[in-house]
Amino acid sequence: MDLKSNEEKITRALLVSVDTGDFDAESSLAELFELVESAGAEPVFSVCQKLQRPETATYVGSGKLLEITEICKDQEIDLLVFDCELTPSQINNIEDATDVRVIDRTMLILDIFALRAKSKEGKVQVELAQLKYLLPRLTGKGIAMSRLGGGIGTRGPGETKLETDRRHIRRRMETLKNQLADLEKHRNQLRSRREKDGIITVAIVGYTNAGKSTLMNLLTDAGVLAQDKLFATLDPTSRALKLPEGNTVMLIDTVGLIRRLPHNLVEAFKSTLEEAAQSDVILNVCDASSDEAQVHMSVTKDLLYELGCGDTPVITVLNKCDLLSEELNVPEGNYVQISAKYNKGIDKLLKTIEENLPVKMKRGEFLIPFSMGGLSAEIRKNGNVFSEEYVNEGIKTDALVDIRTYEKIKEFKV
Repeated sequence: MDLKSNEEKITRALLVSVDTGDFDAESSLAELFELVESAGAEPVFSVCQKLQRPETATYVGSGKLLEITEICKDQEIDLLVFDCELTPSQINNIEDATDVRVIDRTMLILDIFALRAKSKEGKVQVELAQLKYLLPRLTGKGIAMSRLGGGIGTRGPGETKLETDRRHIRRRMETLKNQLADLEKHRNQLRSRREKDGIITVAIVGYTNAGKSTLMNLLTDAGVLAQDKLFATLDPTSRALKLPEGNTVMLIDTVGLIRRLPHNLVEAFKSTLEEAAQSDVILNVCDASSDEAQVHMSVTKDLLYELGCGDTPVITVLNKCDLLSEELNVPEGNYVQISAKYNKGIDKLLKTIEENLPVKMKRGEFLIPFSMGGLSAEIRKNGNVFSEEYVNEGIKTDALVDIRTYEKIKEFKV
């Protein structure tokens, strides 16, 4: 019996790039290889053409399109993946010429996100991003709709809902936005509760596949999926982390970043990334063994700036140092070299986290005179009261309060 006949056929993909000089085409194409593998396809070949600007009708030149068509026939290519964002007419023209299904970079990333999303919020965000991408691509001929078959570039929670018109899609988008607003409201309530309880949050951010989930699992036994794939983790995970000096912080793992991340996806996942924006300390995890390490750190830094994290302490965590042939020349300040895989440098990382923790809340026992009853009301409003007892001298309160309130009541500390 031929076992291979029962196996699912692996999609063979040809990758296409046009180098206009606007970005590092070679590095972007290498990243596209990883994205295609993460989606479950096999990147067989790549083709790159230097042009001043892409061709309007087919993105690549006519000669290059003939070359692509021949490669598709000779190598039995199932899928063409373009390292750009194509228009519907370009997709249609290329498919007509090559007789091979075509997707672009954005469709590929959306597909991977659809594959990885597990939480309700993640699925809603993915579907909303898919609809935002597809809505302007709907034409009278239904080009975008006719392409919903199966396989890479067509997966996700929105695929059955897209066999409809613009009006229906807009209604669906409004529904999804309302669902996201409800989920965000719930998350804000949880965040407010954490703040009231004096819980300090530390967010792990960084380029995709930098080892964030491996670090999260090492520090907290979170059980987060950690694979050598782009976007292996999509949904944020929160776990308590006890530091050596006894402080407990909430460690949050966030979605990985990527250069040239489609705008729709940045918008859709901003609510998730806001977990980083609202945190007290940020760990910017970077793959130190990558030739693109500086670029990756820059991508993360730029997004953190966009999210308004300018005043938040950032610790740059240079991971995968076990793969380096020589030691890094690490700058002074908040830079730590580690290997999450082999548990190296973790003690220094934990110490650096402790050094950057804000003193936001203080706990104490206070005896507030009855004549200062307004202070007791302020403690209840802005703090977390563990016990309260009325005694002859006043109100005896054990509470966790913010620094501003603490300064007002410290003279009454028992």
